[in-house]
Amino acid sequence: MSSKNVTSEVVSVDEQAFEKADEATVNEDGFEIVDETPKFQATVQMVVQAKVDANHPDGMVNTDEEQIYGATLAQEERIWAREAELERINAQAELGTQEGREKRTRDIAAKQSAERRVEFQKRAASVNPWADPERDNPRAELTQEQLAAVNKQSMRLAEKLDGWSRAAIGRRLGEAVAGGKDLMSAVVGVFEELQTAPGQVVPIGKLEDVNRKEVSIEGRVEVLWDSGSPAIAQVGLIADESGKTKMTIWEKSNAPWIEEGEQVRIHGAARNWYEGRVSLAVTGWSTLHFPERGRWWE
Repeated sequence: MSSKNVTSEVVSVDEQAFEKADEATVNEDGFEIVDETPKFQATVQMVVQAKVDANHPDGMVNTDEEQIYGATLAQEERIWAREAELERINAQAELGTQEGREKRTRDIAAKQSAERRVEFQKRAASVNPWADPERDNPRAELTQEQLAAVNKQSMRLAEKLDGWSRAAIGRRLGEAVAGGKDLMSAVVGVFEELQTAPGQVVPIGKLEDVNRKEVSIEGRVEVLWDSGSPAIAQVGLIADESGKTKMTIWEKSNAPWIEEGEQVRIHGAARNWYEGRVSLAVTGWSTLHFPERGRWWE
C-alpha cells in the first residue's frame, strides 16, 4: 500500500505583492511606478472552496430563471435537457389520454346509435313486418321458381331506375311477392315506388302521385312567356315523355336564365297546386343544371 503526501504552499495576496516588489520599475526621476490596478490571483483554498460551493446541492436553486446559479454550463445543459424531456413525456401522456377518451366516446356513440336504430326498426315492424331486424331476408321465403323470376325482374328494373342497385330492388320485390302479391303487381308497385322516391328524378307525369313538397325533375322547356309580375323572373312549360307542367322561376331565386328548347334538370323544385293541377316553382333552395350546355361538338 502506497501513499502520497501532497503538500501545497498557500501564498497570500500580500506575499505575492511583496515578491513582485523587487520587479518594480522606476521612471526617469528614479521614482517607482505603482500600478493602480493590480491583478490578484485566488489562493488554492479559495479555488477549492469555489468548487465545493458549485457542487453543493444548496447551490443549485432557482432553476426557474434562464440561468441556474451555482451550476456549471454542462450542468445547466443537463438540467434543461431533463426538464424538456419530462415536459415532452407529460404532453404525450396527456395527449394519449385524450385520444383514448375520444375513441371511447366514439365507441359509445356508435353503440347507442345502433341500439336506437334497432329499436326504431322494431317499432316500424308493427306497420311493415319486413322492417323487423330479426326477420330473415324475404328472398329466403320464396320458392326456387319465384326467386328466379324476382332476380330476372330486378335486373330489368335496375336498368330503368338510376341510383338503385339490383340487390335493393330484389329485396323490395321479394317482400312484395312473399307478402302475397303476384309478380306483375309487385313489379309495377316497386317500380312506381322507387321511381318517385326521394332523391330520384321524378317523371313529370308522376308529380301528382308524389307526397313530398320538393321534387327533382328533368325536361325540355317548350315555351316561355312574360309573367306580368316583377316578382317572377320567368314562367313557362316544361315537359318530358310522361307529361308537361307549368314552371315558375321566382326573381329572388337568382336562378340562371333559361331559353326555350333547352334541356334542364331541376333539383329541389317546390310542388304547388293551382286549379286542381300540379305545377313547379324554382325557389332559392332549387338548383338548375343544363346537361346540353357547353357541348361544343354538337
